[in-house]
Amino acid sequence: MKRIYLIAFTLIFSNSIAQTKEADEAILEEAKRIHENVITIDTHCDINIANFTSNRNYTQDTPSQVNLPKMVKGGLDVAWFIVYTGQGPLNEVGYASAYEQAMSKFDAIHRLALEYAPNQIELALTSKDVRRIHAAGKKVAMIGVENGYPIGTDVSRVKEFYDLGARYMSLAHNGHSQLSDSNTGEGDDVWLHDGLSDLGKEVLAEMNKYGMMLDVSHPSKEAMRDMIELSKAPIIASHSSARALCDHSRNLDDEQLQWIKENNGVVQAVAFASYIDTKKANAFIYKINQLQEKEAEKVGFEILSYYDVQELPTQEREEYRKNYLALQKRIKPKVDALYKNEDPVNVADFVDHIDYMVKKIGVEHVGISSDFDGGGGIYGWNDASETVNVTLELVKRGYTEEEIKLLWGDNLLRVLDDVQKVAQEIQRK
Repeated sequence: MKRIYLIAFTLIFSNSIAQTKEADEAILEEAKRIHENVITIDTHCDINIANFTSNRNYTQDTPSQVNLPKMVKGGLDVAWFIVYTGQGPLNEVGYASAYEQAMSKFDAIHRLALEYAPNQIELALTSKDVRRIHAAGKKVAMIGVENGYPIGTDVSRVKEFYDLGARYMSLAHNGHSQLSDSNTGEGDDVWLHDGLSDLGKEVLAEMNKYGMMLDVSHPSKEAMRDMIELSKAPIIASHSSARALCDHSRNLDDEQLQWIKENNGVVQAVAFASYIDTKKANAFIYKINQLQEKEAEKVGFEILSYYDVQELPTQEREEYRKNYLALQKRIKPKVDALYKNEDPVNVADFVDHIDYMVKKIGVEHVGISSDFDGGGGIYGWNDASETVNVTLELVKRGYTEEEIKLLWGDNLLRVLDDVQKVAQEIQRK
């Protein structure tokens, strides 16, 4: 009798496994279908100009998290490439240096689209451009400016950057700029402007006038309050998540989320481990750092912080990155084992933030970003080649194709349209 029960149980268990496998395969196929149908937009991908030369560029599978082969493999249609400059001294020398750095990044992005890969990727300036380029079977490049520091004190540079293709800009990064206080002021409670400076308010008006979206991901809460009150157009957070789930100053609290909703803007949830689950991320990073430090000690290599690397002269910075990548390659098998056996921040943790914000302010006000090549990346979406995994998790949670379409790009394009419409109205006056 026991044997009969055992056989029956085995058959039921085997059928259950088969049904589960079939269901998983059906969900994956549905996710792939939806992913193919929608336009996928990542609003924050940093760049290294060393990957934008005739000998090494995004037509190749560079070590970067984003390039054309990875975008094709993962079905990422639109990448906002970032003109980033670190915060330096608030004087003419600092402004001049930042402006030079910014221009080099504008030039790099233009070279990719116009010289290196014109048949594979094109620069978009409007939502119509995005849809046209996508329909033609090419990838889409867009440009965001992270930190208004290179504006200096010359407000006319807003239009200059707009004419070069910039369609959003944040007025600060890590550290207070001449335009705005930064979220980093929470660390020591030292503020420079108590929000936006007078110059920052002028720059905001110029951005409204020409149709450049205001990005609130790095400025302080008071600066965001000023922007909400002063802007005639909707705003965006290009790469921020929910502070209620992860208490980090780079995330937006419930009040800020409500401001975005009332402003008809959009928050692009960011796949940056420390902004998704700081405690979990730090525990995992500690284990990786131990592996790195042991290997670095063996070969006599000094590991620098991200910001120290940015301060190195160009040639030294490239040499450092070359050696750092070699170090990463050596420890990769051990790091892979950590990902499999430990508990890294993953796609499910990331989508928890999307879920929270969708419930809090509505699916029409939430989007997706990675911060790739600027510290972003999580287990399951660690580079552009794994982009479909985000759609898969959304499908698993019951999001419809229309909702996924909104999250992956239509919300962001709606805001861009609204901002450009406001600009047209301002210019007609």
